[in-house]
Amino acid sequence: MTTRLSARAALAALADPGSFTELTVPVREYAPDGPLGWAGYDDSRERAAARTGESESVVVGTARVGGRDAVLVSFEFGFLGGSLGERTGDRLEAAYAHARDRRLPLVSLIATGGSRMQEGMLALTQLQRVARQSALTRAAGLPQVAVLRDPTTGGGWATLGAGADVVLALPGAQVGFAGSRVRPADADPAAYTAEAQYAAGFVDAVVPPEDLPAVLGTWLRLLTSPHPGPAEPPAALGGVPPGGPARTGWDAVQQARNPARPRAAAYLDAYFELRLPVHGDRAGGTDPGMLCGFGLRAGRTVAYAAQCGTATRPAGYRTAARLIRLADRLGVPVLTLVDTPGAANDAEAEHAGAGAAIADAFAAVASATVPVTTLVIGEGGSGGALALAAPGRTWVTPDSYFSVIAPELAAAILKRPTSEAPTTADQLRLRPEDLVTLGIARGVVPPPGTPA
Repeated sequence: MTTRLSARAALAALADPGSFTELTVPVREYAPDGPLGWAGYDDSRERAAARTGESESVVVGTARVGGRDAVLVSFEFGFLGGSLGERTGDRLEAAYAHARDRRLPLVSLIATGGSRMQEGMLALTQLQRVARQSALTRAAGLPQVAVLRDPTTGGGWATLGAGADVVLALPGAQVGFAGSRVRPADADPAAYTAEAQYAAGFVDAVVPPEDLPAVLGTWLRLLTSPHPGPAEPPAALGGVPPGGPARTGWDAVQQARNPARPRAAAYLDAYFELRLPVHGDRAGGTDPGMLCGFGLRAGRTVAYAAQCGTATRPAGYRTAARLIRLADRLGVPVLTLVDTPGAANDAEAEHAGAGAAIADAFAAVASATVPVTTLVIGEGGSGGALALAAPGRTWVTPDSYFSVIAPELAAAILKRPTSEAPTTADQLRLRPEDLVTLGIARGVVPPPGTPA
């Protein structure tokens, strides 16, 4: 279990010194013992106020984090377990409205056990208020970042937490919809942790407390500094292959399959000054063969989704689609790097919804209003590669190919022997130069320092 900071201590640990200004929110008037007349509720509130120095379970205001202005929401777990009641909802609604009025990102520092029992269904409906405010803020094109403290459970996790654009968590924090008192008796406690939620693709990063101010400040910079116009394609790190440009289609295939060829991570490191990943598909899956996130290029932000040379799994496509849609809402251009022999086609991939996931990636690229730029850096295998390719803004490297399907599989479909795969590769016209001639690619990108 992590150390539980008070709401104001959590704010002080993140905000630039002296920058926090609390919002003034009108206080809702209640009859004695609250809206339900719950005997002893007033006494419980008074004890909580005396213990914490707060009049409600959340503190809201504006501050700078890493020099970036933001609206901050910080939960006070010591006040009735950080639970949400009507007055909590008033403060949260005010914070969201202020973020929209001032065009500021909203950061939630969550530590809550869920809805407040003493206010019954009126407390539970605060989740609808939060969801509505989050949707309005999302529609306004403003980023929302959640920091999961200990504990983050119930409706706080299911709205402010899991509904954020970027989700960070403190190590060891209890995170899950079911709080410790309502889980099955035989439930594994390890399943309800920040680390477990990260492994399942619901958390973007688990960040040690001492690193959180810098990481959060960088995220705010990335999410609020979009690059103007389309991203330019990266230079070809592999350069022209030692034997020169591919003379045949089969040569192009072999060059793209060279294990020494530069992969996505090398391209991203060369292209960006710094970058931070988004992790997971928010549906219980991750794919290490798909790198997604935001990076700084010449001081401005570009989003990226990059295949790593493996067969892309459904979770990879869903993560890429999530990244592209988030970038689109924030006005951030997107760079995609294509490098896959094709989509994963094993039984597990089919059970995980391979077709639907690929369709989602196609739809995300097709519907993006920000420019999407694509560079094929290796294998471009069938629809599994095309799903990330931008129509009209795709480039290729000299050591790549793009094909309707791998030559070996094309030969099999055409009922040809395996020995005819090289001939089939030539007929498919999959070389970089062929792709330019066919109008599939806009050009072959040169190595660094080579005139275009």
